[in-house]
Amino acid sequence: MIAWLATHLAAAALLPPLSLVILSVAGLILYRRRPLLARSLILLSTVALYGLSTPWVGGLLLKSLEISTPVCPDTLANAGAIVVLAGGRRIAAAEYGGDTLNGISLERLRYAAFLHRASGLPILATGGTPGGTQSEARIMQHVLRSDYGISPVWIEESALTTWDNARLSAPLLKQQGIQRIVLVTHAWHLRRAMPLFEAQGLSVIPAGIQFSSAHIDSALDLFPISAGLRDSTFALHEWLGIVWYKLRSNFA
Repeated sequence: MIAWLATHLAAAALLPPLSLVILSVAGLILYRRRPLLARSLILLSTVALYGLSTPWVGGLLLKSLEISTPVCPDTLANAGAIVVLAGGRRIAAAEYGGDTLNGISLERLRYAAFLHRASGLPILATGGTPGGTQSEARIMQHVLRSDYGISPVWIEESALTTWDNARLSAPLLKQQGIQRIVLVTHAWHLRRAMPLFEAQGLSVIPAGIQFSSAHIDSALDLFPISAGLRDSTFALHEWLGIVWYKLRSNFA
């Protein structure tokens, strides 16, 4: 848990908006001694904040991560299981009287249920307990049962990272002779997640959701909004994670 927290704190410092705040503060601190450098830092942070907050830039960054197209139902026939990755929770949600899934996890779970009904494949839900009282996998199990009338066959409750998702799920599947899986997560997450499952000896059918657009559909796509900054942050977080995993594999 300490390592998980330290990793997320470091990522927060490298990602917007905190990284841009740090640049601006550095510029203000240096303004008297190094005015040219200070102005450059402030200008850089301002321009970056504007650009990263536009839906167009956010869409471009998310699109750069996509490695597949929407899955074709015909390709599911040769798979042995659907693996759905947790994407976070809401802790102590007042309206539910306890922890529940956040929007990212719910989107993934809904698509896993959709694919299950289309194919009949069993579901493995994977996600640990980074805070809260229950694992994200256990909460997914509850939502599948109560909202969709589906019971996942496997629950993996210890994973705190995408690397853990793959490392800890693979033995559960291989014990049942399953080598080919349908991997359900967001389209922008598959570039990082898919190779990790393949490294565990599994064949992966990517089943991404929420594919992005890189087109400018209206002038509003060039105006900064909170959703644009959110999408840019998601994308940069993924690229940072990809670089981190590559560095870790090289030095392991």
